[in-house]
Amino acid sequence: MRKNDILITDILLSLVLLTRLPLPHLNKTDFARQSKAVWAFPVAGFAVALAACLAVSVAVWAGLSPAISAGIAIGVQILLTGAMHEDGLADTADGFWGGFERARRLEIMKDSQIGTYGVLALILGIGLRWTALSTLIAGPGIWVLVPLAMLSRSMMPVVMIALPNARGHGLSQSVGRPQKAPAVIGVLSALFVGLFVAGWATWLVLLVMAVATWGIVALAKRKIGGQTGDVLGATQQISEIAGLLALVAICS
Repeated sequence: MRKNDILITDILLSLVLLTRLPLPHLNKTDFARQSKAVWAFPVAGFAVALAACLAVSVAVWAGLSPAISAGIAIGVQILLTGAMHEDGLADTADGFWGGFERARRLEIMKDSQIGTYGVLALILGIGLRWTALSTLIAGPGIWVLVPLAMLSRSMMPVVMIALPNARGHGLSQSVGRPQKAPAVIGVLSALFVGLFVAGWATWLVLLVMAVATWGIVALAKRKIGGQTGDVLGATQQISEIAGLLALVAICS
């Protein structure tokens, strides 16, 4: 396979995995590259955030308030991802705090029904994102969401490297445990875009996201002894929220 073909395949794999965008059909053999394609996770974030930013730009042009525009941004992201990251956050909250033993926690996380902890996690998560985005739209602008979406998704392979799969099956297991090089490439590509869009503040955002990710790794190791697809979704959500709050603090 030529380098250009590999590049396109990796990007398509990441978009297929992390979004609900209509995409060309991939061959079964292409999915063997999933663990190598994690460098392109930020590309999925770029696509989702770009659509959200364009929608917000139209909303602001139409005279809608920052609060309403922020709601539109979140709605577009949820629509394009199928709420998979929000679902991971809710399932992780339910499992980690709804069970007293590892096996029970994993069982709860697999359950399609949502519990009290999951509901609270979604309320807090969406509430913080909504408030922070409203502040940023009224200040530096919505386009800072692009590097945030990219950086938060670059944290997911970091967790996959740091922890083994806790179940031995599922979405995370099917992707495989990536090597460090693709993960580093993903972080650096997201960092480059961040420096271009948000300047030096990107370094602080990256630091805050790294600390949040380290906390998730430590908690997941203690609660279930590894990571799952839900934990990866929670990683994206929590690291993005941490980055949003860091930017709000800088702009205040």
